[in-house]
Amino acid sequence: CSLWVFTGSRKMEFKGSSWHESCFVCQYCRQPLGTKPLITKGNENYCVPCFEKQFAHHCYSCKKVITSGGVTYHDQPWHKECFVCAGCKTQLSGQRFISKDEYPYCVDCFSKLYAKKCATCKKPITALGGAKFISFEERQWHGECFNCAKCSVSLVGQGFLTRQDDVLCHECGSA
Repeated sequence: CSLWVFTGSRKMEFKGSSWHESCFVCQYCRQPLGTKPLITKGNENYCVPCFEKQFAHHCYSCKKVITSGGVTYHDQPWHKECFVCAGCKTQLSGQRFISKDEYPYCVDCFSKLYAKKCATCKKPITALGGAKFISFEERQWHGECFNCAKCSVSLVGQGFLTRQDDVLCHECGSA
């Protein structure tokens, strides 16, 4: 209020400044702060509930305030413990995950539910780590699995022939 705080009157001191007890209030709700916990933003003081309401991030999943840490997924804040796999519900914070239809999945769940299976080794094909794969008609192969069915030479970047379910190099396919 810029009026003098007279000696003997009740005053509040905070960060080297003095206030009349009735002037030391939350900038949002205008309730006296007294000795309650407060948070300062810029030159303004707020009670904790008002600061959280006005400025704190709220978890996209549980809607509670994120007080520390947290992760961002699709431009939304999440508690680390709320950011979980849509399949098995394990925490994904700090883990590799794959997004499908706006939902995060751990690599195992994504592989079980959605990944194509390699025609040779039958294991899931995921694009993690920049893995290369080959696709031909309705079949897919890991780059390292795309080999001639007879002589096992790599067919990656090579021409190939098909015979029933086999892929063959030109040499084996012509014999």
